[in-house]
Amino acid sequence: MSIELVIFDCDGVLVDSEVLTIEIEARVLTEMGLPMTPADVVRQFMGKSDEKMQAELTALIGSDAAIEFDRVASNEIMAAFQDRLQAVDGVAELVDRLHHREIATCVASSGSHKKMRFTLGKTGLWERFEGRIFSASEVQHGKPEPDLFLHAAMQMNVAPQNCAVIEDSVYGVRGAVAAGMLALGYAGGLTPETVLRDAGATTFHTMHGLDIN
Repeated sequence: MSIELVIFDCDGVLVDSEVLTIEIEARVLTEMGLPMTPADVVRQFMGKSDEKMQAELTALIGSDAAIEFDRVASNEIMAAFQDRLQAVDGVAELVDRLHHREIATCVASSGSHKKMRFTLGKTGLWERFEGRIFSASEVQHGKPEPDLFLHAAMQMNVAPQNCAVIEDSVYGVRGAVAAGMLALGYAGGLTPETVLRDAGATTFHTMHGLDIN
């Protein structure tokens, strides 16, 4: 079946936010008594919804500490975004190429609408997706469940088998595969290419020249 809709993850796919986020989260958790490297955070949390991450942290360090982590890390992350956040290289041109070919696009992210409004706005991508941005807060189960991707496809009026999903996390890839969609794993980020491939993705390394048939 031909691809009629490309669904983009946000963090790490549209905006280069994952490196900033992971570094801060690993440091804050370590300072709070839960030693974690950036690789540990990628493996355990990257791609999951904020709610799911908070639930897992509550089980690990308790409710009060999890709330304090969210407060401290969120403040530091937003400050880092203000100074250093950029669009992923080549992604704006990829979106324009897809639109030129009359292939629809949208965003489906574990992040909140408030966060995406800031990150996409900061990087000049908001206008390319306005009105076609979906958050895990809109569905019962976030990634790695297929709910968010199926919700996005339904809102865009495209059958799942005609959708491709661009993801940079193993949980996102698993969600796309579970939704019956073509999973394209962006291996230019933090998740090792082999991990994305093992989860079911066709991998690629750069947005420049990515060909979606």
